Amino acid sequence: MSSGPARRRSLLTNAIDSLATPQALSEPAVGAAMLEEEQAGARREPSPPAFLERRGVAFDEIARTVKRLTIKLRPDECSVWPGNAREYANLTYERCASLINSIKEENGNREPVVVRRTPDAEKPYELIVGTRRHFSVSWLRENNHAEIDLVARIETLDDEGAFRLADIENRERQDVTDLERARNYLHAVDAYYNGVRSHMAARLAIGKQNLHNLLQLAELPPEVVRAFADPSDLKVRHGMKLSPLLKQPDLQEAILIAARELAQEQASRRASGQEPIEGPQVYQRLVTASPKRAERPSSRAKARVNSPDGEEIGLIVSDTKAKGMTININPKRSMNVEEILAALRPVIEAAKFAKR
Repeated sequence: MSSGPARRRSLLTNAIDSLATPQALSEPAVGAAMLEEEQAGARREPSPPAFLERRGVAFDEIARTVKRLTIKLRPDECSVWPGNAREYANLTYERCASLINSIKEENGNREPVVVRRTPDAEKPYELIVGTRRHFSVSWLRENNHAEIDLVARIETLDDEGAFRLADIENRERQDVTDLERARNYLHAVDAYYNGVRSHMAARLAIGKQNLHNLLQLAELPPEVVRAFADPSDLKVRHGMKLSPLLKQPDLQEAILIAARELAQEQASRRASGQEPIEGPQVYQRLVTASPKRAERPSSRAKARVNSPDGEEIGLIVSDTKAKGMTININPKRSMNVEEILAALRPVIEAAKFAKR
């Protein structure tokens, strides 16, 4: 079988293996290395750890907690830990076909899943990492391959450790969507880090801004998410642009209106077998949505000047104490001066300049 994603070992496994097989050094070599390190430390100021160093520390810390006991399980002996980013319900044969074929050829999953014991629960184990492998083995067992078991490694971890372990694994996986990961992080920041985002970023060895961008995506309104035909079309960069726009009340309403219209269009296309509106087009329509400006109210209707018999003969253009009254007389029929003056008398008496 050719090498490929199904045969790659995870970052975590590589980190654990590196801990298990340290480079052998003789005692003199160790002593010389320590002396050289002390002398170098005296000559230069310590520098802050780089990103890869911080991430390596995170790997090492989690790796030390692993019991490294590998067993074979039936998939139905495991419940799926809800703290994992990947949504198990969204897995299908089509999404896992290559992995299913790989497991079938090798008569099992080459890379173990990670479980922890749950003695007081309905099922004895809880799946922390490996939802696709779990799904694939389940599918094979239900489709004429009942002999295939799920190879698992048992760890002893609390929820925060389980979250970090799953996160390290999921960073390798291209099929974990930005939205799945963002929602997973949004849950974790409150569940495991008391809402302190800087603490979470440090524990995961990721930048604070990267974490902020992911959380912005997770906080997008449901209407915006439904506007996309497939949640995988929604990217972190979309959240970075839409989030600040949604904080402006007039733009928020315009974007939500556009999102609802898009969701209806997507549903109609699905019902009629048409291709969905693609993610970039959806995004463009959302960010360019503009509030519908209310029609400018027409200027206040001008008061009419009527003849004694109620016929309109003109309009009062303005009436202020400061500038007086302006009247436009334009009878629609021939009128004499007395009729016009009779119409003007009550208007002039009621004028604002006359009430000083």
